Amino acid sequence: MTEYLSVDGGTIAYEVTGSGPLIVLAHGMGDSRDAYRAVIPALVEAGYRIAAVDLRGSGESGVDWPAWSRTALAGDLLAVIRHLGGPALLVGHSISGGAATIAAAQEPSLVTAVVELAPFTRKQSIGLGDLRVKRVRQGMLRLLGAGMLGSVRLWRSYLDVAYPGVKPADWDERLGRIDSLMREPGRMKAFQGMARSAPTDAGDQLGNVERPVLVIMGTLDPDWADPQAEGSAIVASLPSGLGRLEMLEGAGHYPHDQFPDEVASLLLAFFRSEAVRA
Repeated sequence: MTEYLSVDGGTIAYEVTGSGPLIVLAHGMGDSRDAYRAVIPALVEAGYRIAAVDLRGSGESGVDWPAWSRTALAGDLLAVIRHLGGPALLVGHSISGGAATIAAAQEPSLVTAVVELAPFTRKQSIGLGDLRVKRVRQGMLRLLGAGMLGSVRLWRSYLDVAYPGVKPADWDERLGRIDSLMREPGRMKAFQGMARSAPTDAGDQLGNVERPVLVIMGTLDPDWADPQAEGSAIVASLPSGLGRLEMLEGAGHYPHDQFPDEVASLLLAFFRSEAVRA
């Protein structure tokens, strides 16, 4: 059942399932909390209370917001955690990986640990060598086209590249849901606002994080020519000993949707580790 939280500037939609320690799940741009539909059952069964959040402008959340930065998204996530009686284990995908970083740095008392799935958490630069990688070239052209032209068709085309090889069993239904949401008034504007938001604010906070961080990258993520190098750079920017990188062979930009069982296992092992429980 969808619940709503009024925060400064709008309304955030979320759904709570299960009972136990709180895990907050945040999706990437152009998506909704539905992105975690295959991961949530395993987390609930393991004894956690899951709050899956629709980012501002996405899913069932409001569309009229003054800002789309990762800092703004972090404020929304912290508001949800506070409302639900935190602290929380915070999971963020793509743009929300950066938002989770900021949230953990700003209010460590509310964030027990952070998981970043294919995160945009550092300043990005694309060189000619990157464009020689076919999947990067294909993904970038579609992603830029979707943002510049406001094209739902190009966004769906990008998703096809972002899910290399393995597609979820409900792939057609998932695309249909995304297509429907993105055509609602204000949703594409939100997507474009997030697409224009640089991750520099998250990068500036990496060194201020005090909680354990797990970074999960897919080996075939089209957003980076070398996803492992990107993940390693994030870990290296964190205080020594706080970060750890896991690579998922064959995964693209949505490892949690392509390989939900593997991601759920990684999350649970991390959340139960001595570093987090300490």
